[in-house]
Amino acid sequence: MPEPDAPAVLDFLARRGLLTAPVELSRIGDGHSNISYLAAERGGTRRVVVRRPPSGRAGSYDVLREARTIGAVGAAGFPAPRVLATAEAGEVLDVPLFVMEFVAGPIVTTELPPELDGAPARRAAAESLVDTLAALHALDWTALGLRGRPEGANRRQRSRFARLVADADGAPPASFRALDEWLEAHTPPESAASVVHSDYRLGNVVLDPASCQVRAVLDWELAAIGDPLVDVGYLLATWAEPGRTLTPIEELGRATAAPGFPSRRELAERYASASGRDLDGIAWYLALAYWRLAVLYEYNRRLAEAGDGDPYYAGPEKVESLLAAGERARAGL
Repeated sequence: MPEPDAPAVLDFLARRGLLTAPVELSRIGDGHSNISYLAAERGGTRRVVVRRPPSGRAGSYDVLREARTIGAVGAAGFPAPRVLATAEAGEVLDVPLFVMEFVAGPIVTTELPPELDGAPARRAAAESLVDTLAALHALDWTALGLRGRPEGANRRQRSRFARLVADADGAPPASFRALDEWLEAHTPPESAASVVHSDYRLGNVVLDPASCQVRAVLDWELAAIGDPLVDVGYLLATWAEPGRTLTPIEELGRATAAPGFPSRRELAERYASASGRDLDGIAWYLALAYWRLAVLYEYNRRLAEAGDGDPYYAGPEKVESLLAAGERARAGL
């Protein structure tokens, strides 16, 4: 953590009685949005995670909103890290932050951890991932004190994302136009109203080392109240399968292309069984997921190439790959 942030954060952790000096701070995670740091007592066993927004960014990077969501679903018994402390902007840093418990266990992204050495463990992890998503969507969000406007959420989400890359007249880039128009013309009414994680994928959960069941769901910054099938479409879009040309989001989770993991279709069937929801229209949600990712990658590509963003996003290839996948998704799984 850069100076002068580190001393201020360490002092905050000490004042809250969470850790005592000496403490080491190190960045963790593969995300390209809110930033997580592991704070660990040197030579001790206590560890916590400090979460803060990236410098100069606002909007969906509201970490205190993220902390409230985590606290609400955790209070209902859902597997999420416990929030231990929060701080408003100016209280510790010039941006808000929160501290949550560190949940130990494997996180599966590009490589398979030893715990998933074998087909039974891989299937167990995938099935738990789907079952946990169905459990999230079954929560009573009104009873949890969460707020949202689920009616019309699909259309609003598409419009909001479209504005990120639209020109001064509100038109999408030429490469986006065909998929954008198809999504707008075929926008379905919401299938239901639930807590939607909006970045639900295998790389955003911690697994139990012994059972390979989901132990904690991470990265709630985009959570909202909306159509649960948005999460299903996104999960399927992130799922790498053998023999497929991988998009950037599938590259981030390419471990699932290994033998023993269920297919996308099997994941969809398990979710339908666990939730009782009809997935006949899942093609729209899958196409939406790729299109939404293409928008975010294009938005961040512009920032990176202007010298004000993450270099990971530089170049048009990632955006082109996601748009092509979105076009293919119109035909279904």
